[in-house]
Amino acid sequence: MILRFRTPDGMSRIECEGSQSFDAVLSLLAPKLSPNADLNTLKVGPGPQQMTLAREICNLSIAQLGYSHGELLNVSYDRNESATQQLTEGAAQGAVKDPSQTSVKISSSKEAGPLKIKELPVDEELHKLDGLIPRKRSPLCRHGDKGMCEYCSPLPPWDRGNQSEHNIKHISFHAHLRQLNEQTNKKGSGGSYIPPLSQPDFRINKNCPGGHEPWPRGICSKCQPSAITLKQQDFRMVDHVEFQTSELINEFIDSWRTTGTQRFGFIYGHYAPYSATPLGIIAKAEAIYEPPQHDEADGLTMDPELVELEMARIDAVAQDMGLSRIGMIFTDLTDTGKGNGSVFCKRHKDSFFLSSLEVTMAARQQLKTPNACKFSEQGFYSSKFVTCVISGNIQEEVDISTYQVSTDAEALVQADMITGSTHPSMAYINDTNEDRYVPELFYMRRNEYGLLVKENAKPAFPVDYLLVTVTHGFPTAEAPSKPLFSTVTGFPWANRQVLGHSQDYAQLKQYLYEAAMSGDFQLLQEKLSNFHFLLYVHSLQILGLQEWQLLCKAATGDSTAVFQLVDSPEWQTLIMILQESV
Repeated sequence: MILRFRTPDGMSRIECEGSQSFDAVLSLLAPKLSPNADLNTLKVGPGPQQMTLAREICNLSIAQLGYSHGELLNVSYDRNESATQQLTEGAAQGAVKDPSQTSVKISSSKEAGPLKIKELPVDEELHKLDGLIPRKRSPLCRHGDKGMCEYCSPLPPWDRGNQSEHNIKHISFHAHLRQLNEQTNKKGSGGSYIPPLSQPDFRINKNCPGGHEPWPRGICSKCQPSAITLKQQDFRMVDHVEFQTSELINEFIDSWRTTGTQRFGFIYGHYAPYSATPLGIIAKAEAIYEPPQHDEADGLTMDPELVELEMARIDAVAQDMGLSRIGMIFTDLTDTGKGNGSVFCKRHKDSFFLSSLEVTMAARQQLKTPNACKFSEQGFYSSKFVTCVISGNIQEEVDISTYQVSTDAEALVQADMITGSTHPSMAYINDTNEDRYVPELFYMRRNEYGLLVKENAKPAFPVDYLLVTVTHGFPTAEAPSKPLFSTVTGFPWANRQVLGHSQDYAQLKQYLYEAAMSGDFQLLQEKLSNFHFLLYVHSLQILGLQEWQLLCKAATGDSTAVFQLVDSPEWQTLIMILQESV
């Protein structure tokens, strides 16, 4: 398993076993911290308000601490002043030749500006753009061709007028960030830096330094969360989801067509700038992986531990192809019985779009995949993970709807404040107990007069206040996009035994052998460029690391790698095994 640590020195990942002591994990983490870190003051916890001295829990095992694969832990420590002073004096005397060694600890965000952490490439690329919205010359302009005035000057990316004109419901995350940063840290003000973002945390602090006993035996204004007012989020982390080929969705839905039962899968792809929205982000879906599941006509069941174990392996293999898990997709389809392929419309404005259970599931997935952000106080902010639903629209056609849930939804689920209810459009608010403190919750709505009013959210409130809609589509002739994989079908998808499809040597031979022996390298490369074929070949453990890397390059468009792969002994061994298989 892997534990993730968010430290003042950046993100670190430590591989470990559940039976290992936490002390063994800390010994691997310590070299990654600054030299002036005082390890005696090291604190670890799942949240900024749930930190525990590491020396008090170092003798416990990972399993005893309840940490699971992918757990994200915050780390803090005090600075060893004497070590810092020695290093500073050494630098002044020329003892330290590398200037970077004099800065052994990241200063607080108020002094140093944005955190020094690694963000996704798409975020780093968008930081370099101004995002300004150009405007044509207006009839009101009274200047020359090279002049500019208030009627034709570019608009900021968060301009509400442009948003209304182009019917954009949510501005992009980077436009929202620019707006907050401009308001918080004005240029030329000379003030200290203030992080423009802070991830909401509605949990009660059980390690409050206020001098009282921890909750539930004591409480004060410092450790209890304030009253919460929910309103619909006006920005979104991802602006558009693009499925790189319609075959991807068609093959996913084919399971329902064959069995009449629902199906669930995780989406793999990558992020890129999206020009249709100022400073927007597009999630490009390249593949879908269906974890082990038991499908039913009205839902499905999965073993969470089995799924987590399986997906950790798939995540690692997908990373070799340049892909990451960017979302989840599931069906909710029921045939109308008319014989024309129509399906019932279950999700609409008078019922629900995402049920309360689905909202909490989406929030949990977003919490598992935090978005690294150097402009956030915690070093992360929300998530780029998307949720796609395939169901019937009002025309009774099979359609896709794409959503994210708000940062408030993430915080509510993290604090265990809400749960699903028998009414899918309503989220039930949990009661306060010894593990959680639930403050007053309100939500803002427009009354019959069009005025915003505050309503008490207890005992339940509409989950629509937690939803963020995302557009979706496929590449078009005007905006073409080359899929990463040439083929989607041909080789069985994983975990589809219920359809009579199994991944074995016989299927592999049927799919690959003829192309491998034909001498047609273009045909062979098309066969290699299949996500599920690559996953299966990796699971056989026949190819070495170098040959596996060649296979990934060949599958993603490198023609030279095909020739190198075919000449390798491991590839010849695989072909020989297929030749001898039944």
